[in-house]
Amino acid sequence: MSEKELLQEKVTRESVKAEKKEKQKDETKPSRWVRVRMLPIWLRILLFILLLAGSLVLGAVIGFAGIGDGKPADVFKAETWQHIIDIVVKK
Repeated sequence: MSEKELLQEKVTRESVKAEKKEKQKDETKPSRWVRVRMLPIWLRILLFILLLAGSLVLGAVIGFAGIGDGKPADVFKAETWQHIIDIVVKK
């Protein structure tokens, strides 16, 4: 287009912006990819807590029976833990 044609049409910046907005409204935006979670958040937190507790119990069993001289079932007795607390506090 020549300058004369542009002046005759009186194309302003605002009209160009309005046309672009109309084009954007008419065009459908591609939908964003939505992540579908296999496990809900509350189940993830519950699994994390259960795995943490299991690892603590397994670590205590390995530490008491494997490294130490105790029996694996003794880890679950209250007397064992009382004895460990007494040693730490030095009563």
